[in-house]
Amino acid sequence: MPFKSTFVTAKMKVKQIDWLILCSLGLIWGSSFILMKRGLDAYTSEQVAALRIGLAAIALMPFHLKIKRPDFKKYWKGLVLMGCFGNLIPAFLFTKAETQISSSLTGMLNALTPLFTILLAFWWLKHRPKPKEISGIVIGFAGAILLLAQSPDGAGNGNPLYGLLVVVATICYAISITGIKKYLNDLDSLSATVWAFTLTGPAALLYLFGCTDFTNAFLSHPLALTSFGYICILALIGTAFSVVIYNTLIRRAGAVFASSCTYLIPVVAIFWGIFDGETISMLQIGAILLIILSVYLITRK
Repeated sequence: MPFKSTFVTAKMKVKQIDWLILCSLGLIWGSSFILMKRGLDAYTSEQVAALRIGLAAIALMPFHLKIKRPDFKKYWKGLVLMGCFGNLIPAFLFTKAETQISSSLTGMLNALTPLFTILLAFWWLKHRPKPKEISGIVIGFAGAILLLAQSPDGAGNGNPLYGLLVVVATICYAISITGIKKYLNDLDSLSATVWAFTLTGPAALLYLFGCTDFTNAFLSHPLALTSFGYICILALIGTAFSVVIYNTLIRRAGAVFASSCTYLIPVVAIFWGIFDGETISMLQIGAILLIILSVYLITRK
């Protein structure tokens, strides 16, 4: 009996750790949208995205001394999926979207990630949908349509068509999440993160300095240093550090549970949006509640 009691207690602690990781990710990633917005004060969307990925890759370089070189014949598919679809492509899509829509709306649309994760699981991982999951998918898409149909005049969110870029980014996240679970499940999270950014970081920096006017903007724009500081926080905490713990959570608790951190992301994004003077309409609140309901329906056991 003492052994059984100890086992149950240990199991409960593991679940508590999973929830703590999930809440921390929600806070970190929910704050990333306002950090992108502040980065755009001085730089273009492409510069913010490329700098974000490049700085994250640089920050992770010292860890090459700690980790072993993985078997690329075994893991290359997962590393490419994680690097490109989990980081590089979404970084450009999110910042481009925020040139026309608010950071809070971007954060709300990001809540579609679990929806596309479960849809991809139906096809890729041969997961058979249950009635409640189908209901959740229908409700989630209804909420997404409401968000995308929001009049730009009503809530000051610019061109809602740019919200489609966020939708594509969430599809990319779903591809990455499923790829991590399928191809990187037995590779430790630090190694996976370091090598994924090793593949994408140099390309991002090459693009930043070779194809954009970043140097001139850094030297001449009055808000260059301030925006650079926000992007550093975004890159180091919101990208490099968070991806490590996110990959850990996927292996510990599963892909769908990990993607459910998007319960918290829109709440945090809305908070920062209101704090920054953005207008949140009741239609948007209703739409995000529909999406959160859909996530609950498709992820609850």
